[in-house]
Amino acid sequence: MKEGALPLGNNFSMRSDLGTMKILHLKKRGCFLLKLLCLVVLMLIFCEFLVYYVVILQCHWPEVKIEALRSSRQSSASVLKAMFLSDTHLLGEIKGHWLDKLRREWQMERAFQTALSLLEPDIVFILGDVFDEGKWSSSQAWADDVRRFQKMFRHPVRTELMVVVGNHDIGFHYEMTPYKLKRFAKVFNFTSGKLIIRKGVNFVMVNSVALDGDGCTICSRAEAKLMKLSHKLNCSQQQEQNHSNKRCNGMEQLPASEPILLQHYPLYRRSDAECIGEDSALPEEKNIPFKEKYDVLSREASQKLLWWFHPRLILSGHTHSACEVLHNGKIPEISVPSFSWRNRNNPSFIMGSITPTDFSLYKCFLPLESRVVTIYCIAGALLGVLILAHLQLFNPPFYFAQHLIRKHKAV
Repeated sequence: MKEGALPLGNNFSMRSDLGTMKILHLKKRGCFLLKLLCLVVLMLIFCEFLVYYVVILQCHWPEVKIEALRSSRQSSASVLKAMFLSDTHLLGEIKGHWLDKLRREWQMERAFQTALSLLEPDIVFILGDVFDEGKWSSSQAWADDVRRFQKMFRHPVRTELMVVVGNHDIGFHYEMTPYKLKRFAKVFNFTSGKLIIRKGVNFVMVNSVALDGDGCTICSRAEAKLMKLSHKLNCSQQQEQNHSNKRCNGMEQLPASEPILLQHYPLYRRSDAECIGEDSALPEEKNIPFKEKYDVLSREASQKLLWWFHPRLILSGHTHSACEVLHNGKIPEISVPSFSWRNRNNPSFIMGSITPTDFSLYKCFLPLESRVVTIYCIAGALLGVLILAHLQLFNPPFYFAQHLIRKHKAV
């Protein structure tokens, strides 16, 4: 053996120790990366799946007053459970950035599917502006938008889905054409003045875009259908009260329940100045006057609907914000906020327990986007601290305190 050379056994032992240390180091690093991956996956599962269950589980169907029911035999089975949402605004190919489209559609799909599984409504109504670019979209773009809508808002057989037309689906009055209206009607089986009867409850679906009052062909047909339907409903109520009317002879007998109007445009109101609540319009927007036939229906059209139908409740959308208005001192109108996080930080939908003689409403809020973003930011910061600490580029306060104690003892 040469002078100064290490024994062969010691050299092998050192190599073995180095190999063991290297393996331990790789295992430690792999274990750390696995932990980070698990934390990221858990964060994604909570923010993209579980958060909808956590929030919507807090919602419940409102109770209908027992004294309002016609007889004690009526049970919960006779109460119609209806969901109302509005202004989903699925983005199209013109304005919709792919990332924005992907994010918003994922949020709405998860919220809707979670609500269906937890709440099990009998029927769901969407109050217009299903699409953002329906008024512009080509046939191919329309077909793609419809396909995505049907995937997002799929529903079990036990739940019906009804859709009211909005200005973004067929255009404002000056953009509306028979072609756009027909393709919407073909997909959603919608006609203005359509009567939906479920468990003795009358819902009237209105094409509010066509109530411009200028005598256009579409407008005239829409008004004629509404007038004919109002006559049928009024005759049914008179027959129920044993009031004879020659004009009602031979008329089809409908449930005598006062109807609920479903439409996109709200009835006329000056502004949102009187609207309150956390999901009402922003303070700087509340006092902006509404434009008739654009933001709300005209005074004339609003009075026609109230006079024709004498509804017990009106539900509308369009403004993207919540509002409750009382018409003629007794008829409530609920403006349903947008269901899309692109339009609001706090989307919501309305849950209604409805019988032929009474109704009760409850608003179910969806997760705040700002809160979800905050969770992501906090989780990202914690992950960053853990990575820096692992790389020994950052000493957490605990280790810094230990270092100070050791230094003090050494002195």
